[in-house]
Amino acid sequence: MLLTILQVDIEEKIKNAPDSGYEIGVFIGSLLPFAILVAIAYLIFRYNKNKQN
Repeated sequence: MLLTILQVDIEEKIKNAPDSGYEIGVFIGSLLPFAILVAIAYLIFRYNKNKQN
């Protein structure tokens, strides 16, 4: 339920963007949380793999 409240309509922001720099910022900002979660998952995986050896 919280996810639906926090979900941002990216297409609407891009449509109302004042310039192309804003569009790039919205795109990067939407991918950044996913990239951070992937990096954290990889670090945890690598730590646990090295811990077993």
